[in-house]
Amino acid sequence: MNARTSDAARTRARMVDRLRTQGIRDEKVLSAMAQVPRHQFVEEGLAYSAYDDTALPIGFQQTISQPFVVARMIELLRAGRELGRTLEIGAGCGYQAAVLSKIAVEVYAVERIRPLLDRARENLRPLRLPNVRLKHADGSVGLPEAAPFDTIIVAAAAIGVPQALKDQLAPGGRLMIPVGAADQRLLLIERQGNVFKESWCEAVRFVPLLTGTE
Repeated sequence: MNARTSDAARTRARMVDRLRTQGIRDEKVLSAMAQVPRHQFVEEGLAYSAYDDTALPIGFQQTISQPFVVARMIELLRAGRELGRTLEIGAGCGYQAAVLSKIAVEVYAVERIRPLLDRARENLRPLRLPNVRLKHADGSVGLPEAAPFDTIIVAAAAIGVPQALKDQLAPGGRLMIPVGAADQRLLLIERQGNVFKESWCEAVRFVPLLTGTE
């Protein structure tokens, strides 16, 4: 391990310690966060801030979510169950897909901006994650050809929950999505047969969920 890699590992360990103090209790989530080199998913000039608890720009008016939000969303989705087959809406730079790959059986990550998806592929390639599949597609309609999913996690804020995403949840599945415009909160949806139970969680700040591809 060279000095730079060693420094990143120490900084990442401090990030995990901070997540514990912020209330993250799921050891599987903390272990996944400890394994993924977040600095490899941001611009080189921002690498010094990669393990700070802040969102960072990744181009195309998109951001990489702050570590606490990534950990908290996954922790809420896991709570008492496994993630199973997982769909991520808004792959961005690929970071969250990498974290999910350490916990989920399969990860399907959808991104509507092709150059950003290409960057995610580049970022993920060195990690050699066989259970991650990337797709250029409109995330607001999910990924019907691979449905149903045990878990759906959305990394962009919707005004309302797209029906397509609810339809693609397997029985017993969970969907986590930020909802709102100026004021956003995480919404956890659990499918129980044809009934969808909703639970509101933390206030957050995400870029908007847009339709179409580019």
